[in-house]
Amino acid sequence: MSPHDREAYRSTVARESLSESVDVLVDCRDAALTFGRGANAVVAVHGATLRVRAGDRIAVVGPSGSGKSSLLHLFAGLEKPTSGSIRWPALVGRHAIGLVFQGDSLIPALDVAENTALPLVLAGMPDDRARRAALEALASVNAAELADRLPEEISGGQAQRVAAARALAQAPLLILADEPTGRLDRTTGGHVLDILLTAADRTGAALVVTTHDPAVAARLATRLTMHDGRLDTTKADPMNTPTASGLPESVTPPRVES
Repeated sequence: MSPHDREAYRSTVARESLSESVDVLVDCRDAALTFGRGANAVVAVHGATLRVRAGDRIAVVGPSGSGKSSLLHLFAGLEKPTSGSIRWPALVGRHAIGLVFQGDSLIPALDVAENTALPLVLAGMPDDRARRAALEALASVNAAELADRLPEEISGGQAQRVAAARALAQAPLLILADEPTGRLDRTTGGHVLDILLTAADRTGAALVVTTHDPAVAARLATRLTMHDGRLDTTKADPMNTPTASGLPESVTPPRVES
């Protein structure tokens, strides 16, 4: 190979690597998570390998206790893998990830608008701008009329819509939703999922949802199963099949907003 050909080859490889890194939001490679030590150690996640790319719609399906929430916490950077690695090649900035928790996550002393605006205020956004963004997000999930209510004054379904609005207010590149319909009836749960899918479609964000409900999973393009802490990617869409190419890694996990 001539020097010119070698240089052309290197340039092509560099361009392909850069293009791929822009597309890959989460690069999870053989990541495990163990709580405790010795005889009391509990392995929540066994060597999970998966890439989440821009625009992905992924459902992680499994029963309670299968490790779904722990996997999502690894993706969010809330937990550090005991072994293996988690990288965020294309996630940059304070609001890269929006996280919708499974349980109650609203602060009782703050009204709905204040709860929704809180992550933006903590990130340094002026109060008036944060409130405007919060009200817009609430309107997008059909919850504008709840703005001045306290969490104790709204239903479980309404609270989950507010949690979704809080995650969406900063237009994240990646939305991680942990059993967002688990405590809701079928109709309300379907509406919450509609909101997440619509928001992700509007912004181009990737969406990863953990669920034990096959009906919820069926609405996402890629469905993976998890059992006893083991993620099965054998039936994943080809876009989500892990590869071995090296990618630039984020020095620190992206900031999570919820």
